[in-house]
Amino acid sequence: MSSLVKTFGPFTAVDDLSLTIPQGSFFALLGPSGCGKTTTLRMVAGLEEPTSGTIHIGSSELTGTKPYQRPVNTVFQSYALFPHMTVWDNVAFGLKRRSQANVKKQVDDVLELTELTTLAKRKPAQLSGGQQQRVALARAIVNKPAVLLLDEPLGALDLKLRRQMQMELKRIQTEVGLTFVHVTHDQEEAMTMADTIAVMNAGRIEQMGPPAELYEQPRTTFAANFLGQSNLIRATVKERVGDSVVAALPTGTLRVAVSRVPEGVNEILVGIRPEKIKLHDEPVTAVDGPVGENTITGGRVIDASFIGVSTQYLVKTQWGQEVMVFEQNQGIANLNAVGDLVTMSFSADHAFALDAGQDVSAGIEFDPEAL
Repeated sequence: MSSLVKTFGPFTAVDDLSLTIPQGSFFALLGPSGCGKTTTLRMVAGLEEPTSGTIHIGSSELTGTKPYQRPVNTVFQSYALFPHMTVWDNVAFGLKRRSQANVKKQVDDVLELTELTTLAKRKPAQLSGGQQQRVALARAIVNKPAVLLLDEPLGALDLKLRRQMQMELKRIQTEVGLTFVHVTHDQEEAMTMADTIAVMNAGRIEQMGPPAELYEQPRTTFAANFLGQSNLIRATVKERVGDSVVAALPTGTLRVAVSRVPEGVNEILVGIRPEKIKLHDEPVTAVDGPVGENTITGGRVIDASFIGVSTQYLVKTQWGQEVMVFEQNQGIANLNAVGDLVTMSFSADHAFALDAGQDVSAGIEFDPEAL
């Protein structure tokens, strides 16, 4: 798609969007509600007409063509199965309507792929949410579209089933080799399944790349905050020493790899993910101290939440900033308590830096029910 724009009156939902999706890949459009990801998907499907711009699949331009003329199928959150038909008939519907040959073999093959063979004679009302989702997927795959569009397909499932279906979707995509374009607001879902993620914000691509790259080296505060959690610590570039940039804090200094610091910027936000930080009891001695790592001394634990696999701490620094720390569960004997004085440490290689002129809170999602 090239220079796509979609406006609704004075509101611009998609703003000059251009991207190329490799054939056979699992591509995710990730972003909060209202960022333009579903509108983009609907334009590819032909359900919305672009205000301007073009859409191509392969060498064919599809802009302006009807939905049924496009080599795409869409799986929605609601599944939209025919309630009076069996699973088998639901999957066969598209093939029969186009008078395809070998319908039985094609349907049987895709039911086996999606592990629905034993449920072929059941009606949708007799299926669980996860089974219905697989039927909707099978019905789309059997048509062999050039692109399969997935619009929040797991949103109606509970957490445990959603995680199970994430792995199923990735397995199926790998086996059939189709191009999947997946729209979601769930960061974990996108990182679990996608080869490439495009983080969308206000109708534009904020950052695009493999999940690990986006997580480890976000380029904006929005990407850093929306894709996981980040501690962003304001600092001033002091000097460059070898492969590191030394940045001054209100108390002490931090080092960040030169390759992770934007050029020509003096005021930065040093970013560090909560799970990359270690806690040490104060005072830190030469024996048990974090040799060769960044350290922030004089922190005080103000909150501690044990969640099984890890403990989540909130530590207040000497200058008043609150830092989130996730420590893997090493046994209750190693837990810190509220009120403990601690030193935080982390590797310079795990930190990243952003231009401090950006909004520190961009990308943080607030729960309106919690207000």
